[in-house]
Amino acid sequence: MTVNQSAPRASGIMTTAIFIILALGTFAIGTAEFAAMSLVPMISRSLGISEPQAGYTIVAYAAGVSIGAPLLAVFGARFSRKTLLIGMMLLYAAGNALSALATSFYALLVFRFITGLPHGAYFGVAGLVAASLVPASKRSQAVSRVILGLTIATIAGVPMANMIGLYVGWRWTFVSIAALALLTLCLIRFLVPHQPPCPDATIRAELNALRVKQVWLTLGIGVIGFGGIFCVYTYLASIMDHVTHLPESAVPPMLAVFGIGMTAGTLLCGWLADHRMMPTMGGVLLTGAVAMAAFPFAAKAVIPLTVVIFLIGASGGLSTVVQSRLLSVATGSEGLAAALNQSAFNTANAIGPWLGGLAIAHDLGWTSVGWVGLALSLGGFMIFLLSLAEEAWSKQARSRGA
Repeated sequence: MTVNQSAPRASGIMTTAIFIILALGTFAIGTAEFAAMSLVPMISRSLGISEPQAGYTIVAYAAGVSIGAPLLAVFGARFSRKTLLIGMMLLYAAGNALSALATSFYALLVFRFITGLPHGAYFGVAGLVAASLVPASKRSQAVSRVILGLTIATIAGVPMANMIGLYVGWRWTFVSIAALALLTLCLIRFLVPHQPPCPDATIRAELNALRVKQVWLTLGIGVIGFGGIFCVYTYLASIMDHVTHLPESAVPPMLAVFGIGMTAGTLLCGWLADHRMMPTMGGVLLTGAVAMAAFPFAAKAVIPLTVVIFLIGASGGLSTVVQSRLLSVATGSEGLAAALNQSAFNTANAIGPWLGGLAIAHDLGWTSVGWVGLALSLGGFMIFLLSLAEEAWSKQARSRGA
């Protein structure tokens, strides 16, 4: 599945409308992913299970993302992108609707797994559609506009979903997300132009992405580099309580600061990556590392903490750069590579909190998650340097062979 730059270009207004429609889908997905964490206590009480048990619903969703992203990308290679987007939004709506109707813990686990299946593939295909609507020099900005829905979800979608859960019930949160997915489906059906499948797209062609060293190195940058962001984000509320000594009411505004930073970082990184992709990637990794190093000291007071949380959120622009990099190094199999970015993203979502939890459990203190995040950010930067070295060596080898 390639970025079809020969596809007919829509007008400026229509292109913007398509970006908004695609971003509405990522907004629904982002809201479901991040809001699920705040619904755990409600699900626990409703189904009569412990909170750790209810937390397994998040694990089930992440497992669905990690498995579904590559599978749907590979086996959907011969379908048109519009058909794939419609099918994935239909599956996402069905999964959330079934989740709302679940009467047992095990049924909810199955339905959350099903809901996660189209998550990663949607991001990948939506990014390819957005990239096909603009010149090659603006691909990263197009991808960033699609991902923007996810970042806006952290500002507006998650608080709204949490309020629905608090005042109406957690089941209605999933109903609302299902409705958003259906709305996105309808808009895609009537407004997104048809793009025929690439005649060269095959399962074997998509799997060729797995043979490219730069694909694996780029995914490694995403897994390790992004792990630090989730490490801090997961424990932020507890740190604000135990270290900063702020009331519970201060948590939503601080999470909004994180979301605003992520939105700003996504837009800026999209623009910068179109001009200098690899320096942008290295710069955002180092920005994250500096913010992580400052976090243990900033956590003691609200103003420094706010600044650092904004910077940590801004370093989330790494996702846009990683996605754009994958599109450039996986020629002929961009669909699988782009979908794997979401698998990497969810792997980071597991690794970061796990390592942060280990540090806290070993009495290193709540703010030790900042040092864990620093180590992960620097680890991502080391893989970035390895990627640069491998690329330079490959160019030299090709020039000698010529």
